[in-house]
Amino acid sequence: MNRLIILTGPSCIGKSPLDKALWRFYPELRGSMQKLILYNDRPPRPGEMEGKDYYFRKRSFIDALRLDPNFIVMGVRGDLQALNLEELSRMLKKSHVFFEGNPYVAEALQTHPKLNSYNKLSVFISPLSREEIEYFINPDLNVSLPNLVTEIMRRKLLRRKRKQKLEISQIDLEDIEIRASSAYKEMKMAWQFNHVLPNHDGEDSDNWEGFYYPVGDARKTLLNFVALLKGKKAPLAEKWERNLLAC
Repeated sequence: MNRLIILTGPSCIGKSPLDKALWRFYPELRGSMQKLILYNDRPPRPGEMEGKDYYFRKRSFIDALRLDPNFIVMGVRGDLQALNLEELSRMLKKSHVFFEGNPYVAEALQTHPKLNSYNKLSVFISPLSREEIEYFINPDLNVSLPNLVTEIMRRKLLRRKRKQKLEISQIDLEDIEIRASSAYKEMKMAWQFNHVLPNHDGEDSDNWEGFYYPVGDARKTLLNFVALLKGKKAPLAEKWERNLLAC
């Protein structure tokens, strides 16, 4: 039976370079999965392509899709995105389908009643491991975990933006802040997914492509995700309970 494969996590956590690494080092495995493409009202980022990364449309167009029962429309970190359920069902009848994106859409894919009958593999990429979370929530350390996660992701997002653009505008900084401040809330959604893979090498890291073969956490995340795709044991994969991030 064909599977819906869901790869999700905060913005800049490393989902896109993981997908690229799959194509590069496991082309037959990645080639067996069709990519699920969403509608998005934001403008394309450098290097993004229409119909390959998103269907880029005006906000009014996507907002009007709320009237169509075959679409799920939701706000995502300031963007308006839409998912075509009918198209997804057609795709799943032909092959495995791969979604790489934000946890809000991923949650809908995981829980929507029209998709209950489909086999799913869902993986959340986290900037912190369970061990790190349990360490930092110790009250003796006086660490605000939400603030820590926001700062971790803010730095990743800033480094990514500097790679994309020579000059960072005020609008860029505002977008970074929205995405960074959303990360902890998104981590609290991780318990809903089959597996959590800790990864410190985000989309900003040279460890994905700087040395041809991935190194560091990039390599570990790739190998563990491949193991999960193949139905094998993934040593780094965690399963989080709902109350792990109670604060």
